[in-house]
Amino acid sequence: MGRANRHKDLSYGSPLFQEKLNWSFGLWGFAIFMAASLSFSIWVALGLLPTIIATVLLIILLALAANSSALKITVTKGWLIVGPAAIQRAYIHNFQPLGNDEFRRARGVDSDPASYLQIRFWIKGAIKISLRDPEDKTPYWLVSTNRADQLAKVLSVAEH
Repeated sequence: MGRANRHKDLSYGSPLFQEKLNWSFGLWGFAIFMAASLSFSIWVALGLLPTIIATVLLIILLALAANSSALKITVTKGWLIVGPAAIQRAYIHNFQPLGNDEFRRARGVDSDPASYLQIRFWIKGAIKISLRDPEDKTPYWLVSTNRADQLAKVLSVAEH
């Protein structure tokens, strides 16, 4: 991704906007239900001690999965940082907040295979950020966000 990768010193400056997208309550409920079902199956087949061990391991795995799949979005004076990638704001050409239907279409029928996607299925809103970087062929970033309008407002500020 050329310039979209983080530079080595990681000194992006103080954040103007930050958002962290964690698991929704519904996703947590489903994951806990599945873990409990597995624990129950182990209890029926093997007894109490293997069930306790498996349950502790499942809780740890759920916590690790939730932490590793969380998406962090940060905007500083000169940078947009989304997940593991960062790009200078000078290369951002245009941006458009997307509602649920527009987001579904943008990540499906209208998607470009060269785009950079940081999407989470449990988030209904997104922002499409068009790029203009001659050294990077990525046409746009599609990023899940609950605060697309606020992120667009921060990106529109000319301080970059």
